[in-house]
Amino acid sequence: MTESVHRTGNAIRARGLTKTFRRRKETVEAVKGIDLDVAQGELVAILGPNGAGKSTTIRMLTSVLTPTSGTAEVAGRDVVHEPAAVRARIGYVGQGNAGGYSYRVGDELRNQARFYSVPGDVAKRRAADLLEALELTGLEKRTVQSLSGGQRRRLDVAMGLMNHPRLLFLDEPTTGLDPHARANLWEHVLRLREENGMTLLLTTHYLDEADAMAERIVLIDHGTVIADAAPEVLERDYADDVVTVELAAGQSPATARSVLPSAVVSVTESVTGTGAVRLALSTRNGPELVPPLMRALDAAGVSVTSTDVKPASLDDVFLNLTGRSLREEAA
Repeated sequence: MTESVHRTGNAIRARGLTKTFRRRKETVEAVKGIDLDVAQGELVAILGPNGAGKSTTIRMLTSVLTPTSGTAEVAGRDVVHEPAAVRARIGYVGQGNAGGYSYRVGDELRNQARFYSVPGDVAKRRAADLLEALELTGLEKRTVQSLSGGQRRRLDVAMGLMNHPRLLFLDEPTTGLDPHARANLWEHVLRLREENGMTLLLTTHYLDEADAMAERIVLIDHGTVIADAAPEVLERDYADDVVTVELAAGQSPATARSVLPSAVVSVTESVTGTGAVRLALSTRNGPELVPPLMRALDAAGVSVTSTDVKPASLDDVFLNLTGRSLREEAA
């Protein structure tokens, strides 16, 4: 996880935020009363299945959508009463492509800079830096429509960073990027954050990305916040590590079960294709369980052919809280 930068006050403060839509004479509640605080310099990830209200929440906070009810201050400005002031102070990378298909890459970056009144010489240097960091150098004269999907996505990110915002919203920023490009993108964004004390709020389907990057995870389901904490806290409080022990041929599962340490929360027994018995042990701290477990089994005369530890994950957290898998929905 990245280190926290110095913070003073809140970059985002939302209370009771709701959004309803009318579809075919029916009222759809996309967001049902979200409270959210994001401190200056913090990196927060919003996770949830498709349709949970993540993107709708982002669009309200960026003043793209007007809330049905509730209040929100972003970068010190009210999203309803001061939408232009909000937009002037933030960067926003939405899910759709921002670049006009018939425009050239370099022109789009310059136009974005003009929109934010960035001086020409500064804009030129900034565009060059972003093109290099996002592996778009040499494409300045290409039209957006001629780019690949991944290249267009990287251009979207570059456009969102042209004004060097202190608060950057990223809605599925790395969708369509290969692992190398994802790592390259995050290296640049995190460097900007470190240099400028930038605040980041992102949505993502990549659980490893959220776990590695975010200082806080906000889990949303059915338009409401169901959990909000650091990744390691969520994994500690809402999920277990799983220690898998495969018993040697002829060993008694009942004997093995009888000597399990008290730290084991639950046990699931299964048989492999070769007939070997496996015990999956749920526990709060898998690595710490293994030594006393091996000593207990050895003292009871139970031979083991292999052990494995699967750490608790954010997907486990969401599955335990909602009965659904974020990883499966993303796939």
